[in-house]
Amino acid sequence: MNIKKIILSILAIISIGGAIIGYKYYHKIYAKNVIKNTTISIPINASFDEVQQLIEPFINDSDGFEWVAQQKKYPNLIKSGRYSLKKGMNNNDLINLLRSGKQTTINLTFNNQDTLEKLAGRISEQIEADSTQILAALTDREFLSENELTKANVLGIFIPNSYQFYWNTSAEKFRDKMLKEYHNFWNDTRLARAKKLNLTKKEVTILASIVQKETSKVSERPTVAGLYLNRYKDNWALQADPTIIFALKQKHGQNYEVKRVLNADLLIDSPYNTYQNVGLPPAPISMPDISSIDAVLNPENHDYYYMCASVTNIGTHEFAKSLGQHERNAAKYRQWINKQGIKR
Repeated sequence: MNIKKIILSILAIISIGGAIIGYKYYHKIYAKNVIKNTTISIPINASFDEVQQLIEPFINDSDGFEWVAQQKKYPNLIKSGRYSLKKGMNNNDLINLLRSGKQTTINLTFNNQDTLEKLAGRISEQIEADSTQILAALTDREFLSENELTKANVLGIFIPNSYQFYWNTSAEKFRDKMLKEYHNFWNDTRLARAKKLNLTKKEVTILASIVQKETSKVSERPTVAGLYLNRYKDNWALQADPTIIFALKQKHGQNYEVKRVLNADLLIDSPYNTYQNVGLPPAPISMPDISSIDAVLNPENHDYYYMCASVTNIGTHEFAKSLGQHERNAAKYRQWINKQGIKR
């Protein structure tokens, strides 16, 4: 073989080898690697090893992911958050996404939580901040003072709904956004209706919290709200059993079960005892939802002053204009509840 052929052979081998090496690296960078649509949540201050552990169940080529990450200096550019991975993404696109910090928002939801502790627990299931951090943010003295709130009534700024958040939102940013949402909720129309009732926002929320606990039937809430407003305007004691239950739970603990309010319970010494105290209690007894708040702002106009749980349509109430009619309704209820064997 002459020198020329030798050189050409060597060059061919080098070209083939180069092509193989080139393809190998091209494959590391651009070959499809993500095996399914999923989301991952990268904690604040996560290490690259931790990110790898989160990613590995969802990719085919872990070595290729690590190599591309090192080439793009990702280990020094880790950004926390929740990211959506798409099936078929290559390592280049994957690292670019993680480096960019372009998170996927979460649809954060909560319903009628009775206590701040329960609310903090519910929120901590959906964002990175834990319940201790959230509870501390909600009860921060400076925050409460600046917004004329107390530990007792701060629950009232939360309107049960769905909200868009980033997973790594801090407890403080969560709290501040919810306060902004609360102010947005109280638009000019709602404020005008509250003013017409001669009630403040906080007073509407307190009354709505009683309506919330009094009936789970949304269509009945305007009727219940109208009844309590009739009592309130005429300077009657509200005599709301849910406030007695709230006071009992304050005294005995949140796990204290009350299926029946007894006459002795009506004597409990508490500012939330609306049998002993005229007017509204000092703070909400629950987190009212929008239907309860709007029921107070748009109450049914009627002459009812009394109500009693119905024994013919369970879950609703019998309403009465006179004490005599109410006593007949109450007698039916007592007879029914006794038959159920409910003592407490």
